[in-house]
Amino acid sequence: MKRCAALLLLTLSPAALLAAATGAWLHRVPDEDHLRHDPLRAQPTAIAAGKLLFQHNCTPCHGFDAMGRFGRPSLRSARIRRASDGDLAWMLQHGNPYKGMPPWSSLPETQRWQIIAYLRTLPPIGKPMPR
Repeated sequence: MKRCAALLLLTLSPAALLAAATGAWLHRVPDEDHLRHDPLRAQPTAIAAGKLLFQHNCTPCHGFDAMGRFGRPSLRSARIRRASDGDLAWMLQHGNPYKGMPPWSSLPETQRWQIIAYLRTLPPIGKPMPR
């Protein structure tokens, strides 16, 4: 799967890469999804579960530090930190084929919210990761 994602990245046009890097995907999120809130936000057990799910599913592309690998975006960037919970939930469910992000709709919705709860605990770029 990693090899397929890398090949997909190589075939993307510069315009598609720029759109993904600038957060153009945010304009595709429907209003009703944008307004959703993480029901598990700030719950320690949800954050711990989200960290494990992140390590298992997300680190191959985004790294253990969530700073991004292989041209994938940092999940600690200001753009991601400003995105609503619903924006992130929509992205996890639908993916972003322009950037090689697979849809994670096969994960139960609760697990996707746990990942978001964990992402909300990550420090901004330039700050050290918690241990």
